Amino acid sequence: MARTWLHLTSSIIVCALICFNFFTVDAKDHHPRPMLLPLQLTSRNHSQQRHLDNIRRHLQQSGLSSSTPNARMRLYDDLLSNGYYTTRLWIGTPPQEFALIVDTGSTVTYVPCSSCAHCGKHQDPRFQPDLSSTYQPVKCNPSCNCDDEQKQCTYDRRYAEMSSSSGVLGEDIVSFGNESELVPQRAVFGCENRETGDLYSQRADGIMGLGRGQLSIVDQLVDKSVIGDSFSLCYGGMDVGGGAMVLGKITPPPEMVFSHSDPFRSPYYNIELKEMHVAGKRLKLPTGVFDGRHGTVLDSGTTYAYFQKDAFVAFRDAILREVDSLKRVRGPDPNYDDICFSGAGRDVSQLSKSFPEVEMVFNNGNKLLLSPENYLFRHTKLIGAYCLGIFANAESTTLLGGIVVRNTLVTYDRDNDRIGFLKTNCSELWRRVKISGAPAPAPSVSQSNDTNLEIPPASAPSGSPANVLPGSFHIGFITFDMSISTNDSKLKLNFKELGQLISKELEVDNSQVRLLNVTSKGNDYLVRWGIFPTSSASYISSSTALSIILRLRDHRLQFPERFGNYKLVEWNAEPQRKSSWWRHHLLAVVLGCIITLSLSAIGIWLVIRHRQQSVTAYEPVASPTPEQELQPLQT
Repeated sequence: MARTWLHLTSSIIVCALICFNFFTVDAKDHHPRPMLLPLQLTSRNHSQQRHLDNIRRHLQQSGLSSSTPNARMRLYDDLLSNGYYTTRLWIGTPPQEFALIVDTGSTVTYVPCSSCAHCGKHQDPRFQPDLSSTYQPVKCNPSCNCDDEQKQCTYDRRYAEMSSSSGVLGEDIVSFGNESELVPQRAVFGCENRETGDLYSQRADGIMGLGRGQLSIVDQLVDKSVIGDSFSLCYGGMDVGGGAMVLGKITPPPEMVFSHSDPFRSPYYNIELKEMHVAGKRLKLPTGVFDGRHGTVLDSGTTYAYFQKDAFVAFRDAILREVDSLKRVRGPDPNYDDICFSGAGRDVSQLSKSFPEVEMVFNNGNKLLLSPENYLFRHTKLIGAYCLGIFANAESTTLLGGIVVRNTLVTYDRDNDRIGFLKTNCSELWRRVKISGAPAPAPSVSQSNDTNLEIPPASAPSGSPANVLPGSFHIGFITFDMSISTNDSKLKLNFKELGQLISKELEVDNSQVRLLNVTSKGNDYLVRWGIFPTSSASYISSSTALSIILRLRDHRLQFPERFGNYKLVEWNAEPQRKSSWWRHHLLAVVLGCIITLSLSAIGIWLVIRHRQQSVTAYEPVASPTPEQELQPLQT
């Protein structure tokens, strides 16, 4: 689901905040809908309050230690299949796990509540406040809207595509996973009682709000002085998906380019885009075309990019001039007039041979290079065909969605009012990123269905599956059945490549992943895989097995788009079989038997031969010798 999560904020204290609405992009069709950009009226009091907040946070940040921990989190899903990226967040004691869309355009984090009267079926079970020993409702007070009984604070978010989320505010322990250095923290979040539209039908459980605002998870952690006033996002490429997120400061690489971001212009993250170049040629555009109304806004919850009409026409025409050797084809959906091309081939790394490079030039002169995957999306019905992921916007605001920052590390340096960009491999970044030297919290295994099991709030959960016992155990091998549905009936799956991708995602050696069985019918495949110990080991360790099982259970494997959609049917972990004395010493016994039999055979052969020689040498007592027979009888 592609969405600009710029919301309608509720009134807080005395200030009346105005509506912020973006129209959304329908991820199921992967096409744009008309955009309605937010209208913001900033009162003098509101600007002064934000300025005071900025001064307070700068004073807080100046006292932070350089070794302040960070929350390092992995991203899942991808733009084409889902229209969004998610991360995993755990709420409560014991922890309850949720898949949340990371959204820089939203200022509240919310999940479906167990009491929700109108919530859809999502990836994980609803949050159950009664099962958390650390949950507390946010009591009604003058700084919030209250429920009908005037007991608990509420929130209400409405979106221009007619979806909405509303519920009550609660506070609980929030955990960031075992990759995080940051220990779990108390935070306020929304517990949904009603959701409509795309929020109701999406697979993800809810939203993780990263925008500027008192309820934003970033603002709450910064106000507690547990992280630096910064966070970073890195979205995977066209064929892979996934990526990384870091809440807190990181040391910016020397190659990172920055643009100023004005926090007083709007509560959303903007950059100062001056001009664009296509194939090294500057687009002829009016001065300030990217500075209309709200400027150029970055929104991680939006799939594609939307330019002011003149800028879109100039960009489209420049691309068309550079790709005149490619064939224009119809888009995947006849209801939309997409601009698509065929003949560029399937290999994303070779797209630069067919499509031009694009440069974004900031006011300070810095340039961000965009590769073809940053403005194209794959045609879902034609192999080797691609469509423009940049669309016209009726309003003057420029909106940059996730497609523009594929394989780009984006650092939202709020402390210094700037946003940085660095081209990199985001699908690998979560494994490589190095933050501070603080040790990670020790993982704890929990049974999600065991309400009597208490998890210390200072521990990050890992969520063990119900049929895997906690503690140290040895696994002989793991099998899992995977159903795969491809978009093209003519396309044959490359199981060797798929096995290599599985080993990469599960972080095991290629030799450990084996194809056991395949059945197919049309575009659908049922594939059985096995994960075995390395050649130098007789079992899979408990930590490795648990990591593999959790990733399988949570559908965290990311495959290129050409492999279609997959679903885990079932998995099974076989414990290491305890070998008997005979199994342990079988080789020695066999060798001993062979040697014994060989020596016995040699001994028998020697005895038989000796006996044969003895029989041959025996002579009767009265038998004459040859000499005696030849001598004449003497008288």
